[in-house]
Amino acid sequence: MIRLAAVGDLHAGTDSVGRIAPHIADAAEHADVLLLAGDLTRIGTIEEIDVLLGELAAVELPKIAVLGNHDHHAGMVDELVERCEAEGVRVLEGDAEVVEVDGGTLGVAGIKGFCGGFPGTSLSPFGEVDIKVFAEVAHVQAARLGEVLCGLDTDHVVALMHYSPVRDTVVGEPLEIYPFLGSGLFAEAIDRAGADLVVHGHAHHGTEHGTTPGGIPVRNVAQPLIGDCYRVYHLNGHHRRS
Repeated sequence: MIRLAAVGDLHAGTDSVGRIAPHIADAAEHADVLLLAGDLTRIGTIEEIDVLLGELAAVELPKIAVLGNHDHHAGMVDELVERCEAEGVRVLEGDAEVVEVDGGTLGVAGIKGFCGGFPGTSLSPFGEVDIKVFAEVAHVQAARLGEVLCGLDTDHVVALMHYSPVRDTVVGEPLEIYPFLGSGLFAEAIDRAGADLVVHGHAHHGTEHGTTPGGIPVRNVAQPLIGDCYRVYHLNGHHRRS
């Protein structure tokens, strides 16, 4: 069994010193890996990521993250990733990390994800160039996530995202913003490749539990939604492709 502590949308700011660490420092007592599902910061500045990394310093676990839309705002993605990696937080974007846990292996495939909506109301790359460019991002990223998942040969596999791959876990948000909360293309890619669990954030007022059309569990771990500094999930069975 592998125990995963997961949280997204911590939105660390320069005033967050001492506010996160007391609630997350005990994660190693309950989990084997810490997953961070994006929006690590409020506006993506070096000062903010340094605060978060300081708050996470006492967590003696492998720490794996993706960035979210807030982390992109200041245009300093490369600097944020460099800071995180230097402090032992592995940041994924269209790639994977493998962790050994008690003689077993966990593969985490990570990507930010993107918008576009869900089956029945999803945006397609048709019409004006601007619409094509916008819609194509999700197609490209979903295909990349599928490739990374297929390339993992581990005992357990988790897909880590910021945006949601399913409608289930955004229910509770205003219907009008569903297309900006995720894209069903990612669920299609995950179902084709197989995984044990999908973890994401972003939808602060959504729903924690959902599933892909193929039956893979999806968990929304946005901190404003779960109300705790992390949730713990246990991986026992397998949902990999045969």
